[in-house]
Amino acid sequence: MRLSLPVASLFLSTLVASEPLSLFTGGQRVLGDKGEAVPGDNPLTYCNAAHDADLLILDYVNLDPNPPLAGTVLTIEAVGTLLETVGEGAYVNLQVKYGLIKLLTTRADLCEQVSNVDLNCPVEKGKISLIKDVELPQQIPPGTYTVLADAYTVDDKHIVCFEATVKFS
Repeated sequence: MRLSLPVASLFLSTLVASEPLSLFTGGQRVLGDKGEAVPGDNPLTYCNAAHDADLLILDYVNLDPNPPLAGTVLTIEAVGTLLETVGEGAYVNLQVKYGLIKLLTTRADLCEQVSNVDLNCPVEKGKISLIKDVELPQQIPPGTYTVLADAYTVDDKHIVCFEATVKFS
């Protein structure tokens, strides 16, 4: 199964819709201090209650349909503001779970991921908007999937961290 990871705006561009990774997996908290819901019609929550130092401020993320359905086209719309230009060397730590089973734990190059949502590195500071359609395969095994995506600049400034849990039946 191909995973499609949208990394919010830049990060959503990386976390919200890139080809090799996905929003759908089993969740894990970075510090066990779960944050509030990401604005919009989506299953996303911030990883931590304190995320004031994030470089990406999300206005909203909308998924259609929400929740995502196997065998449909998922439309991801994200709008946010990047407080600092993000360039080469930025990365995202990803974890995907199926129930309690880890399917993927990896570090991905953020610049490679943003190209999947029609952005290029460096991603300039300022307002970022994206809309991306992702075809979800019909053969997604039923169960609960959670994804954790935690993004950083090359000099380890925190961009954003969020997670999502989606149940396919």
